[in-house]
Amino acid sequence: MESSSLRVAVVCSSNQNRSMEAHYFLSKRGFNVRSFGTGTHVKLPGATPNQPNLYDFNTTYEKMYNDLLIKDRNFYTHNGILHMLDRNRRIKPRPERFQDCKDQFDLIITCEERVYDQVVEDMYSREQETCQLVHVINVDIQDNLEAATPGAFLICELCQCLQYTDDMENDMDLLLQDFEERKGQSFLHTVCFY
Repeated sequence: MESSSLRVAVVCSSNQNRSMEAHYFLSKRGFNVRSFGTGTHVKLPGATPNQPNLYDFNTTYEKMYNDLLIKDRNFYTHNGILHMLDRNRRIKPRPERFQDCKDQFDLIITCEERVYDQVVEDMYSREQETCQLVHVINVDIQDNLEAATPGAFLICELCQCLQYTDDMENDMDLLLQDFEERKGQSFLHTVCFY
């Protein structure tokens, strides 16, 4: 399967850090990729851990950027949030919620087990229309700026392995097993249908 024909979704909680870093890397390598969050709100770090900045998924990255710029330019520059939002607004206008997307993908990669569970639950709750198969794979990535880049490289490498198979449905288990052995990490995997 060629990279441009493999339809990939990358999903984290807020469609800000991990999914957007992977979206950036995959799009630079020619993949047909979209990114999403599964949360009820977009959550960004605030001045204290128990005071996060909450935004609706309809809020643009531009608006979030400008809001944090006004709140405390130095703080949000120092912790990397403004840089992250600047990258995000160059990729797409706003975060998107996975549960609101009706597009079909060949591969959905989640960035933590809780998000994997939410994606699988959402897929099972949908009425099957086309019976098209989709692989859902979890790649655990800590939700911090330092872990997002190596996590994006790992997701990109996994997608590159999968793009060269002629029969992803039958080769997936063997490909994942080989990838797990090489990386020393296990990945949750399930199959859902549209």
